[in-house]
Amino acid sequence: MTMKANIFSRANKSPNTSTPQNTPANNAPISSRAQQPGAGIGSIKEEDVDRLTAASIFAQNPKLVSMMQSKLGSLVGRSSGYIESLPPSVRRRVAGLKGVQKDHAKLEAEFQEEVLELEKRFFAKFTPLYEKRAKIVNGVAEPSEEEVKIGEQDDEEDDEDEDAEPVEKNNEEPAEPVKGIPEFWLSAMKNSSLAETITEKDEEALRHLTDIRMEYLDRPGFRLIFEFEENEFFTNKTISKTYFYQEENGYGGDFIYDHAEGDKIDWKSGKDLTVKIESKKQRNKNTKQTRVVKKTTPTPSFFDFFNPPSPPKGDDDDAASDVEAKLELDYQLGEDIKEKLIPRAIDWFTGEALQFEQGFDEDLDDADFEDEDDEEDDDLSEDRDDEDESDEEGDGSKPKQETAECKQS
Repeated sequence: MTMKANIFSRANKSPNTSTPQNTPANNAPISSRAQQPGAGIGSIKEEDVDRLTAASIFAQNPKLVSMMQSKLGSLVGRSSGYIESLPPSVRRRVAGLKGVQKDHAKLEAEFQEEVLELEKRFFAKFTPLYEKRAKIVNGVAEPSEEEVKIGEQDDEEDDEDEDAEPVEKNNEEPAEPVKGIPEFWLSAMKNSSLAETITEKDEEALRHLTDIRMEYLDRPGFRLIFEFEENEFFTNKTISKTYFYQEENGYGGDFIYDHAEGDKIDWKSGKDLTVKIESKKQRNKNTKQTRVVKKTTPTPSFFDFFNPPSPPKGDDDDAASDVEAKLELDYQLGEDIKEKLIPRAIDWFTGEALQFEQGFDEDLDDADFEDEDDEEDDDLSEDRDDEDESDEEGDGSKPKQETAECKQS
């Protein structure tokens, strides 16, 4: 499913007006232009003094700045009066264009719906391939000779790469047969954008991950399903997370992301990876008896992924901004799993997918680049050459001027 959803609905509402004379879409920035005391006093005008005074007030009252920004934000999209000032015949044409745009928006929404249906249809064709992959990974089945031959040809083409360093391959089979591909999903995840969310303790649990699947909902949205074999950490056989979209499409027909819900993980006693348990001894002042008190505190873990943040509530802009950032990151991780990790898991396992994530232009020659330090050295060298030339052009009998520190009194 390649559709891209807008994260926050309020940023995707169509503006009421769109003329250049109307209120700008962004909050007006408020910055302090205060100068050092005594700087440019002779040239300061009365209006400059008023501006500097206002800037000083804003700098000392961040709450006032926040209130004004909120007020300015409420003005976004309001008419400036320009449209109303146009002749009736022109306003009629403007209204007509809005009607044309409405038809365009309907087609955009229809387009997004048809794209989604097309993705679902092809996903049904991908599913048997994902099922075959799961069987090979978990040792239930072996790949066909044809599939192995195609894969080996692909490896040979990679080995022929001029920049590739030769790697010695292990041609010895262990005494005990190896089942499937051990730690397949853990290795793939550690090569992806999920790597930063995985701790060393998480790895012990993720070694029991047997498959990651995705399914579409009846409404716009998708579900990620993580399947586990029996392990010492939790009793869940599957842990899923569902991403929901709003029922109404946004401006331009895009699906608007609403929220996510994750399954509750049934941790075994003392095995919860999302918390840290600290034990402290306490002594009773009267009886002198001691007891052990256990304190539980949250600790970062990949499994926090299944306990997503809730949309912001209230008027606290700072808190809302922090939650929105977490929501956006959470959605992006889900999108990466759906769009990148699941479809190309083998490329993430081998690390080959990383070369497509670098963003470098392969057509550029290494000779076109040089270290920034070298550039700085060249600049300094040129500056010194310029200084030497200026000295040679001057009177040869005139000594070089001493630095301020070396001047005699």
